[in-house]
Amino acid sequence: MNNLDIGSRVQNRRKEQKITLKELSERTGLSTGFLSQFERGMTSIAIDSLQNIAKILGMDMDSFFNIPKKSSYDAEPIIRSYDRKVGSVNKKYVQFYLAKDLENAKFLPRLYELWPSSENDHLKTYVHEGVEFIYVLEGILTLNYKNKVYEMYPEDTAYLDSKTPHNWENNTNKKVRILVIHYPNPFIQNDANTRTDEHEK
Repeated sequence: MNNLDIGSRVQNRRKEQKITLKELSERTGLSTGFLSQFERGMTSIAIDSLQNIAKILGMDMDSFFNIPKKSSYDAEPIIRSYDRKVGSVNKKYVQFYLAKDLENAKFLPRLYELWPSSENDHLKTYVHEGVEFIYVLEGILTLNYKNKVYEMYPEDTAYLDSKTPHNWENNTNKKVRILVIHYPNPFIQNDANTRTDEHEK
């Protein structure tokens, strides 16, 4: 499912519950402008932020991504490269899920392919729950962590406290590929109120 489909579902559910963009903004900590763009499919959204919105609107995360129920999986633990599920696509990157049973996995492994950057905007950092591991597979990744900028090269790794302001992007003219592992898995529903700033890579 693409960004437009996800945003449209959120918008329809929000209107059904007679919740204004301003009210949703206040409850999520996301700006009304960002939420409006998201609902119209003009920007992507962090999984953690989407999870928070889903909780508020009483929606299931798997309804956004057509995740099969656990009983539908066979015994094979392997996902072939040609069978990867696409998590999101936007003008900056495409994201692939690297695990089958996303709603029960302890951690969330993802592959990001970042397009060459065509913008010179200041990279906005964000925070969310948990910790994050990054492994650079191809290209040069620009990482902003604790307000310090790093360049990461193939086979470089980073372990981040996700509650510390951070973000990353591709500032080169070539594709960048990275493996990102997030713990705990944001697909797993819990009682904690996850607060995540806007995720705009």
